Amino acid sequence: MDLNSYLKEKENIINKALDSLLPKEDEFPQKLHKAMRYSVFAGGKRIRPILCLASAEIFEGVSNNIINVACAIEMVHTYSLIHDDLPAIDNDDLRRGIPTNHKVFGEAMAILAGDALLTKAFQIISQKSEGRVGFAHHQPSTLLQIVYEIAEAAGSTGMVGGQVVDIESEGKEVAFPLLEYIHIHKTGELILASCRAGAIMANGDDKSLDAVTKYGEAIGLAFQITDDLLDIEGNREETGKAVGGDVKKGKATYPSVLGIDESKKRAQELAGIAVASLNDFGRKAEPLREIARYLVKRRR
Repeated sequence: MDLNSYLKEKENIINKALDSLLPKEDEFPQKLHKAMRYSVFAGGKRIRPILCLASAEIFEGVSNNIINVACAIEMVHTYSLIHDDLPAIDNDDLRRGIPTNHKVFGEAMAILAGDALLTKAFQIISQKSEGRVGFAHHQPSTLLQIVYEIAEAAGSTGMVGGQVVDIESEGKEVAFPLLEYIHIHKTGELILASCRAGAIMANGDDKSLDAVTKYGEAIGLAFQITDDLLDIEGNREETGKAVGGDVKKGKATYPSVLGIDESKKRAQELAGIAVASLNDFGRKAEPLREIARYLVKRRR
């Protein structure tokens, strides 16, 4: 399959849906809505929502309901980036090749734009459809599970918890188990939730969901290891942000603990585990297999 064409097709679907779901820039309060849209449409790979759609495709065609859930996940991800870039956390000036949100709109508005995107995500998942709560053709219990999966992945025992431990570990010698905890939680959990959300919305059975879970766990960790490597071997033109920041801040990374070669080997091993987890699926799972291979070779 042509992965680039697949990714572009799904990216266009996601961007069109995000445009319709987010408040327009001229809607009051305008500055807040401009700040939200600024970061959402700043570029990016849309990997998390695409994983949601690709996981759903294993079981059934992608419906508008599943696209909305995928968009909600992208909003949660974008909120986390806005807050990560703030002076109190990573103090970054560039994100996706353009000034970070707080550089354009100020710190207060950046914080509030992130807050608004996070809450908008759950509004989208739980919105009324055809006169009742929840999306048409999906049981309330399914939507509650989606809310739980995403909230758990994003909260204190997921992404936020991983970010906290990441901050607390700066400048310290970190043992491998703690490094793995940071990577799994600050990045891997939301990627895993993206895969599981698609499968759940598409009514995947328990055995299939277990396979998708194994896939999501493996690529979530591989994705962050590759990010660590890009901060060393990449450049600003490729990554769209300053490189070398992890070393300057003394962050716990795979290269700093295992070395570059061993980190590359581990990322490749994880991609192999992800692909192998889909052995029981046919051609419909080929996009997920190709995405796993791509994630450890990407340059941005």
